[in-house]
Amino acid sequence: MGAAPYVISQKDREFKPAQISIKRGEVLRFVNDDGELLHHAYLSTDTFSFDSGDQQPGSKFDVTFSVPGDYTVLCGIHPKMKLAVHVAK
Repeated sequence: MGAAPYVISQKDREFKPAQISIKRGEVLRFVNDDGELLHHAYLSTDTFSFDSGDQQPGSKFDVTFSVPGDYTVLCGIHPKMKLAVHVAK
């Protein structure tokens, strides 16, 4: 079985941590830790993309990063939210 996912908190209109380095095939779990705010994590590049859809408070969304590279995950609701993800080979 794979390792436990790395947890990315979405709280106070921020991704926490704001940057992370993982290996290809590892999982990030996006958790909406805000009491009342929706979040919507997404990434769209030529090589890799995902879209969590609107995340209700308390919800979780897992993403397996299968392509090495440097990515910036954004929130479709809060444009200032950014998460830098480095995926190593």
